[in-house]
Amino acid sequence: MKGKILVTGGTGYIGSHTTVELINKGYEVVIIDNLSNSKAGVIDSIEKISGTRPKFYEMDLLDQVKLDGFFAENNDLQGIIHFAAAKAVGESVQIPLHYYRNNLVTMLNLLEGMKKYEIENFVFSSSCTVYGQPDELPVTENAPIKPAESPYGYTKQVNESILKDTIASGAKIKGIALRYFNPIGAHHSGLIGELPIGVPANLMPFITQTAFGLRDQLSVFGDDYDTTDGSCVRDYIHVVDLAKAHIIAIERMMNGKNNASYEMFNIGTGNGFSVFEVIKSFEKTSGKKLNYVVAPRRAGDIVKIWADTTIGNTVLGWKAEKTLDEMTKSAWDWENNYRASIK
Repeated sequence: MKGKILVTGGTGYIGSHTTVELINKGYEVVIIDNLSNSKAGVIDSIEKISGTRPKFYEMDLLDQVKLDGFFAENNDLQGIIHFAAAKAVGESVQIPLHYYRNNLVTMLNLLEGMKKYEIENFVFSSSCTVYGQPDELPVTENAPIKPAESPYGYTKQVNESILKDTIASGAKIKGIALRYFNPIGAHHSGLIGELPIGVPANLMPFITQTAFGLRDQLSVFGDDYDTTDGSCVRDYIHVVDLAKAHIIAIERMMNGKNNASYEMFNIGTGNGFSVFEVIKSFEKTSGKKLNYVVAPRRAGDIVKIWADTTIGNTVLGWKAEKTLDEMTKSAWDWENNYRASIK
C-alpha cells in the first residue's frame, strides 16, 4: 500500500469515483460520510469495481468528539481529500444557515484534527463558483474572487481562505484547492454514478431521471441569457477525469512537488456547453427524446463560465480526456443500470 487516505463524503458522487481511483493506484482508503446525500450500498459497488472494500465510518464531521476518536484510531493517515459538503446552489439560497454551519464548521473540525494529529496533506473540493460571474472568459486562477452569487459559493470562498490562513499561520499542512467546474457522467462499469437523494439539484441526473420516466419533465432555468442559445453555459467535466485530478493533487504534495504550501488549480475541460447543447448530446447518445420546458431563471445561477486549464495542464500535470458525448452516454448507462438493480 502507498499509504492511507481519508476521503470525506466518500460514498457521494465525486467521492466514490475518487475512492475507486485511489484504490486502483494502490492506496488504502477510509471513508467518512453521514449519508445525507448518498447510500451505504455505494461501498458494495466500490468493492465490486476495485476488488477492495474501503473501511467506512458513518458519522458527521460536525461531531467533533467522534471525529477526534476517528483521528486517534487512524493516526497513520497520509492525507485527506475533503468532499463532504452541502452542494446545491438553489437550495443554499433557501436555507443558508444550514450551508454555513455544515460547510464551514466541518472544515474547521478537520483542520483542527489535522494539526493535532500531524496530518500534512489536504485536498479541498472547491468550485468555480468562487469566481462569481467572471469579467473575462475563459477564467484563469488569477481571476479576481468576485462576490459570491449564492451561500454555497460563499462557503467555498471562505473555506479556501480558512485553509490558506491556517497554512500561513505556520501549521504543518500543505493544501491544494481544486476549483472544478461541472462534473457529470459516471464510471464505465455503470456501478457508481450520480445518485442524489430526493429531487436532483444538478442538471444531468434530472435529465436521466426524466428520460427514464421518473420525472415528468426537465426545467431549463432561463432561455434569455446572453449566450448563443439563451441558456446558461458551463464547463462540463467527466467525473472520472475529475477524480484522477485529486490523486495527482495528493501525490503532488506527498512527493514534495508542490511549488507552495497552498496552491489552487482550475479543473475543467476548457470548453463551455449550454444547457441546450447538453440536452442535444444526451438525446443523441441515449436515443431518447427529452421532455423539457423553459422555466424562469433560478436565483444564484451565473450566466456562463468555463475554465482556462493552462495551469492545471502544465503545472499540476493533469488533463481532461473525455468528450461531452462520453459524459452523457455514461450518465445514461448508469441510470439504466441502477434502476435495473433495484427492481
